[in-house]
Amino acid sequence: MNRSIVFGLILAVVLTGCTTGAGSYSSAGLAPIPGSITYNGQPRTKLTKSPVGSSFPHTFTDQWGRQVEEIYIIRPDRSLLIAERHYRPVFSLDDD
Repeated sequence: MNRSIVFGLILAVVLTGCTTGAGSYSSAGLAPIPGSITYNGQPRTKLTKSPVGSSFPHTFTDQWGRQVEEIYIIRPDRSLLIAERHYRPVFSLDDD
């Protein structure tokens, strides 16, 4: 029984050191890939009409022909943060 308590305490200490950016997106985000809006740096035009913290999708084909969807979030300085990236499957098993 003492082992389980010690293990639980160690696990709690390790997990306390972990930080998540879920909801705040204060991290640097994902690195841009060819096709990303921010691949060659931030866009020159600022998104002045969109509210800070709002998000929008961007879908493109990467250099290997895969469909990619990225979700961007507008930061307070009007720069874009890549918050999520999803690769679409090449083949679908639901072909009817």
